[in-house]
Amino acid sequence: MSGLTRKYVKKVLERMRDKRVVVIGDFMLDRYIWGEVSRISPEAPVVVVEANEDAQRPGGAGNVVLNLTSLGASCDAIGLIGDDENGRNLVQLLEQHGANTEGMIVANDRPTTVKTRVIAGNQQLLRVDREKKGEAAVNVQGQLVERVRGAIESADAVILQDYNKGLLTASLIRETIAVASEYDVPVMVDPKSNHFFEYQHATLFKPNLREAENALGVELHKTAEVEQACRELKDRLQAEAVLITRGSQGMMLLDGDNNPVHVEPKPRRISDVSGAGDTVISTITLAMISGLDGAKAVRLATHAAEYVVGRVGVVPITPEDLLNQVEG
Repeated sequence: MSGLTRKYVKKVLERMRDKRVVVIGDFMLDRYIWGEVSRISPEAPVVVVEANEDAQRPGGAGNVVLNLTSLGASCDAIGLIGDDENGRNLVQLLEQHGANTEGMIVANDRPTTVKTRVIAGNQQLLRVDREKKGEAAVNVQGQLVERVRGAIESADAVILQDYNKGLLTASLIRETIAVASEYDVPVMVDPKSNHFFEYQHATLFKPNLREAENALGVELHKTAEVEQACRELKDRLQAEAVLITRGSQGMMLLDGDNNPVHVEPKPRRISDVSGAGDTVISTITLAMISGLDGAKAVRLATHAAEYVVGRVGVVPITPEDLLNQVEG
């Protein structure tokens, strides 16, 4: 991938340490139960996992925060948690990674979203979700707007990370983009199906292939079709740039000058795609606000994604990981 030498990427990583990013979205607590498959259960035709390790990590928008702070940036987290132990654990974990959690609001009408994954060896066997979806209460939405306004003024970028849990309402999306525009702060969007076309005038809009297909009502197989989809989304959203991630087929960026950039990843064994999109939006955001053009930023984000899909579970990228990936 031309232009991304170790020396060059080291300088970019140094610039990332001066950046501050506000992450607004659906925060979750990821739980992991690691173990080994010992036998088939006599009670039902399912495997028995003998657990030997438990772990908790920030998930969803929290994983975006982890990627940003792991790469050296400062980060403000704005989202909802329940009035429960899981929420308190999530905030504590975010703070341990250096995030400012003053924007995390306790909502009394919902529990903290928790995703529990059971993993044996390098294989995820099961995921159990505990959550309540839906828009937050009106008074909570008002608090979110206040937190957003207070955080954006001194930010270098904003990431809107949507997982369809209800935090990102149409009004909050519009308010956030409007406030960011006042302060000339770029807004990067990782959307889901709800409110897909509400993100008008985003700086970067990053759906994955399936999300783009569903929103446009088409199937996208060929690279030329994906490029055309980028152009349609860019036009309908009045976005500065659109990036469609395509899994093993790489990424397609349509930049601010309407130039297409298609980057394919190196062939490698994929262990787990969980969290790869979080890593991409985090890396490309920091790359772009650190001075990289669209082509180089996408290539750097591709390197980051190559690393995380080779790991089991949701893991953030570190500067060392990224440098090693560039070298490799």
